[in-house]
This record gives sequence, structure tokens and C-alpha cells, in this order.
Amino acid sequence: MKTLIALSLLTATVAFANPYAKCAGCHGADGSKKALGKSLIIKNMTKADFVASLKGYKDGSYGGPMKGLMKGQVMSMDEATMQAIADKIAK
Repeated sequence: MKTLIALSLLTATVAFANPYAKCAGCHGADGSKKALGKSLIIKNMTKADFVASLKGYKDGSYGGPMKGLMKGQVMSMDEATMQAIADKIAK
């Protein structure tokens, strides 16, 4: 039980310190990968377009084949987190 709690706290700390951490697995450390071979390359997006796409995934108004998966990824993000990720990855 203590290990599970410690692991959960570590995961939360890493995600808080680097909000892009949960994105990197599919999009690459620098946003240069097509996630699962289907997405846009997010490092090539403008910050405004990137944030708009995350908001669209969240409200269901944006997305193609990965719409359902991405909605789950962004539901807990607020606009400040979306902007922080855009500042780190997008143009």
C-alpha cells in the first residue's frame, strides 16, 4: 500500500512539474511524432492552434480518429495547463 501511494505521488509530482509528460509517450519528447501515426505533428502547430485543438478535444468539437482518446487526456486540463504545454512544445 505504501508503495502504491508513493508511486501515485511521484507520478503526480512529475505531471505537475512537466504538464507535457503524459503527452510525450505518443507525441515524442519534443512533439515531433505523429501520435499513433495519425495526429498532426504538434511542434509544427502555432501555440494558438495547439491550445484551440486541446479545447476542442475537451468540448468534443475537434478531432478525427483519436477524438475519444484525446478527450480523456485533456479533460483534467485547465487553460493554464494547455498554455504551459503550448509554450513548451508549439511554435
